[in-house]
Amino acid sequence: MTQQSVATSDKLDAAVLKVAGVVVLGAIMSILDVTVVSVALPTFQSEFDATYARVAWTMTGYTLALATVIPLSGWAADRFGTKRLYMVALALFTIGSGLCATADSIGQLIGFRVLQGLGGGMLMPLGMTIMTRAAGPHRIGRLMAVLGIPMLLGPIGGPILGGWLIDTASWHWIFLINLPIGVIALIYAQFALPKDAPEPSESFDFLGMLMLSPGLALFLYGVSSLPEAGTFSANKVWAPMLVGGALVVAFVLYSFKPRHPLLDLRLFRNRNLTIAASTLFVFIIAFMGAGLLFPSYFLQVRGESTLAAGLLMAPQGIGAMITMPIAGTLADRVPIGRTVPFALALIVVGFFGFTQVDPQTSYWLLGGSLFVMGLGMGGTMMPIMTSALRTLQAQEVARGSTLVNILQQIGGSVGAAVMSVILTNELNGSRPIPGLVDESGKPVTEAGLAIASQQRPEVLAQVPVDPSTLASIIERGLDFAAKSFAHTFWVGFALVLATFIPAALLPRRRTPAQPLGDEQTELPKTPVVIH
Repeated sequence: MTQQSVATSDKLDAAVLKVAGVVVLGAIMSILDVTVVSVALPTFQSEFDATYARVAWTMTGYTLALATVIPLSGWAADRFGTKRLYMVALALFTIGSGLCATADSIGQLIGFRVLQGLGGGMLMPLGMTIMTRAAGPHRIGRLMAVLGIPMLLGPIGGPILGGWLIDTASWHWIFLINLPIGVIALIYAQFALPKDAPEPSESFDFLGMLMLSPGLALFLYGVSSLPEAGTFSANKVWAPMLVGGALVVAFVLYSFKPRHPLLDLRLFRNRNLTIAASTLFVFIIAFMGAGLLFPSYFLQVRGESTLAAGLLMAPQGIGAMITMPIAGTLADRVPIGRTVPFALALIVVGFFGFTQVDPQTSYWLLGGSLFVMGLGMGGTMMPIMTSALRTLQAQEVARGSTLVNILQQIGGSVGAAVMSVILTNELNGSRPIPGLVDESGKPVTEAGLAIASQQRPEVLAQVPVDPSTLASIIERGLDFAAKSFAHTFWVGFALVLATFIPAALLPRRRTPAQPLGDEQTELPKTPVVIH
């Protein structure tokens, strides 16, 4: 079957699904890797005798590498061809995974994670390009549904897989597991992906790259340093944010001068793109920021293991799996302004359950809340992205989706940092225990001791307090910690409600997909999805 017949067919047939298999393999590797590594941070601390701030660079370095390559992927795909570049990205990610498993110092591990990020940052954008060219814009909603499932399952499957591998084998296996998957994906890609036919590309915007890539990386570094510093006044927070923000602003002012800037901000004249980007930005800050704290509640307040916390989060993934294929089909047929508000309402209903948490909240209630939120998630993010892509011209889609997804990356980082700071400040308000200090000389609070005892019960034996008094301290500390989580979730809840404002402007009338030029197979070079 030719590529053109694939593109003009109404169903995601075998030819499209064969290509989708390659993309999904790459997506699973890159998305799972982020959450699997987050689970291993405490293990890295003990294994390499490093501080949490130091081992957190295994996450930060990956994120900064990813942010650096995102703006470049559109030009590179056109210059070198999507198949060739996708296989290079797979190889970089797989080689980086193997090197991570051999690291014998935290510095080496951070460096190899950066190499992983350079490959992982290109896997999703290039995968989206390949899939969109195979499926065509009239089926882009169903396409988003296919790729969206691993995106939503990654945050749930990652902790489960990571906890199991660390408990039963060693931390090395969270990286080694990528090797056979990567090799299979490379062989599969060689035979399943259509041959490249790269065309002469637009001139590369070197000046724009020198401003945007480091600017974005510096800004995100400052934001990611916020939870550890606890305040914007810390030099490691405001300085990189200021320099990075200045570079991004300089790029914004410069980008209207060249004919082909690295990112074309003129696209914000497109109403649908602007509204979709605004809705996603607010939603990502709210849901992704607070959503990262859901498993933390199970770990810190309820004393669950990493594996158990991952399993408790599973209802959210199940809910998303149910609605995402339905939402994908509807997005191709029904204006999203008529469906997304209902999906957001489901998220609000589910989110409310977490604003009521205490140390004994029923797991049935929380599981039900997560399931309802998952139903809403499946009907929100991908339909909004579909709306933005459908209304752009063929030559605009790569740049437009890159704009939207850079905002998503910033929104996710800002949301996670802000929610973490709010929670930390709430927990710091707990009553200090008289005469008890930690290794740095700071007073130990009741909430801090209670959380520590949930994760490492042996610490209680080192506390010089009467057992009966200690029991009441732990009880008060857990109650205070649960209230701190609840107050933080209220902030996220309010931000989810704020998402209804831009969502009310989403199109309520059918907007036809833009033609793709002379041939339907001539599709955008790099739609980008951030994870």
